[in-house]
Amino acid sequence: MADTRRDNLVRILAAVRARHVPGRRLMVAIAGPPASGKSTLAAALVGALNAGAGEGSAALLPMDGYHLDNRILERRRLLPRKGAPETFDSEGFCRMVALVRAAHDDIIHPVFDRDADLAVAGAAIIAGSVEIVIVEGNYLLLGDEPWRAAQSNYDLTVFVAPAMPTLSERLVERWLIHGHDRDAAIRRAQDNDLPNAELVVEQSVGADIILT
Repeated sequence: MADTRRDNLVRILAAVRARHVPGRRLMVAIAGPPASGKSTLAAALVGALNAGAGEGSAALLPMDGYHLDNRILERRRLLPRKGAPETFDSEGFCRMVALVRAAHDDIIHPVFDRDADLAVAGAAIIAGSVEIVIVEGNYLLLGDEPWRAAQSNYDLTVFVAPAMPTLSERLVERWLIHGHDRDAAIRRAQDNDLPNAELVVEQSVGADIILT
C-alpha cells in the first residue's frame, strides 16, 4: 500500500510539473468518493510541491469547507444525508474555484473542522503568490451543474476510486473511530456514505489521471 501511494504521488507530481508554467497559476482537481484517500493524497501533493519548489508554492482548497451548517441541514431535514451534494454550498464553492483561478491577491476561504463537525469561516488563506492550487473534494467532477461549469478552471484532473468493498470497509472504520459501535457504523455507512460513493463513481466525468 505504501509503495502504491508513493507511486501515485510521483505520477501526479510529474504531471503537475509538466503542465506548470512559471508565473501562471495551475489548478489541480483531486476528486473521488468518501474514504478513497483523496484528502491524504492532496495533502501529500501540496507538501511535496512545497518541499521541492519552496514553501508557499502550493496550497490546498478543500471542498469540505463548504458544508452547510448543521442548523440549516436540520431545518431542511437533510442532516442524516450530510455529505451528499445537496448538503454543500455548491454554488459558493464553485464561485470560489473561479475566483482562486483568476486571483492575484490573497484569498481567504473556510475549512471544515471534523472534530467540531462544522465549517470555520476565514480559516485559511491562499496567497496571491501561490502558483499551484490543489482543489480536493468528492463532487468536483460530477456531470451536473454547478460542478461541470467549474471544471473549466482545472488544468489537471485526478480521480481516486478504490473498489467499492474497500471503500465500504474504510467507511465503517471511520465511524468506529468516531465512537460508534459496529452495527451503528455499518448502518451509517450503508444509509449515507455508500450511496454518496456510488453517485461519485457513476456520475463523475473522465479525469486525466485515474487511480484505483
